[in-house]
Amino acid sequence: MNIKFFVAIGIVILITIIVVAMVTQGIANPTYQNHNEKIGLVINSPSQSVSLQQLDEIYSEASSTGIGRSNVYLFWNIIEPQRGEFDWSQSDVMMGLNEKNDLKVTLFFSVINGETLGPFPAWIGKPSLNSIGEERLVNVLDAILSRYNIVDKVVIAGETESQFRYHEQNIPVYKDLFNNVYSEIKEKHPNVKIGNAFALHNVLNKNLGHIVTDLTIGDFVAFSYFPVDTLNDIVKTPIQATQDLQKSFELAQGKKVAFFEISWATSDFVGGNDVSQKEFLEKLFEFYSENESEIEFLTWYRQHDRPEGTCVMEQQDIGDTSISIGGGSGLGSSEFVIERLNHYICSSGMIDVNGNPKSSWNEFKTQIERIS
Repeated sequence: MNIKFFVAIGIVILITIIVVAMVTQGIANPTYQNHNEKIGLVINSPSQSVSLQQLDEIYSEASSTGIGRSNVYLFWNIIEPQRGEFDWSQSDVMMGLNEKNDLKVTLFFSVINGETLGPFPAWIGKPSLNSIGEERLVNVLDAILSRYNIVDKVVIAGETESQFRYHEQNIPVYKDLFNNVYSEIKEKHPNVKIGNAFALHNVLNKNLGHIVTDLTIGDFVAFSYFPVDTLNDIVKTPIQATQDLQKSFELAQGKKVAFFEISWATSDFVGGNDVSQKEFLEKLFEFYSENESEIEFLTWYRQHDRPEGTCVMEQQDIGDTSISIGGGSGLGSSEFVIERLNHYICSSGMIDVNGNPKSSWNEFKTQIERIS
């Protein structure tokens, strides 16, 4: 099971030509001041159907908060559908919007996505970890990083603890793959930082810390975090949640810690509400201020809510859209768990489906201004 982000992939083909036209006609990009490149936001629309003007406004609104980065989720099967032939039509749109709004990009390139691998192009097939091929992985990452200089952080494995929970014997295989790819990419792009991500709530709920410590490789160790139990109910107070985040430093064993997707849902179906979301944001930024020197970046998941029932789909082809790596795999696949996950994900934005800001939205802007 994979969580679906629906980060504008469904609309990119429709707007690519218009975006290119805007660029070629020389429309001036807005100039933003005081962007904090260590603070990010997962930028998303409140629905799959969105006009170019609306999407442009969504990015502008996100950028106006003072964030300095966003997450972009790209997949090998979309970027290189034929070996050596790259299709940039979708990624150019998302990267163009980020560049227009002066945002750095944290790229998730899905080699590992929880219990699954890929998605890989059809020409690769369905390889095991030891047959992915470091040379072709280096080639596609090099092509992406050469095209988009706004990408300065790369995550190539997400929910990594779920991949190795029952297959710890494969950890050395992945280490070799990662280290070899890391070395070659660093030679070509020395300023790009590369790491792996783990779902911190999964790690803590299922006692999987040893997998994280076995894989403290790369430039940083990234974590997603939901304040939930294995049924996807919110069971932590905001203070307890920040105490969970504190445990990431021990797990990272001296590496910089990155918070790739941090969230708090507001649906009462899973025990959330607007007040607790706002309180968690306050505690989160206090935590950030106290530990900034140890933190590579911190990104909030996410800008907008989505309609209930549209955020998680079981057994859907992950090549159809963008995906999250924060809390999907490993949380169970029963209808009960999926239902709760849907409520959690769909209500984790700071702006509701009708475009009304929650109290956390102003708090988010206030906190960024304060630390900047």
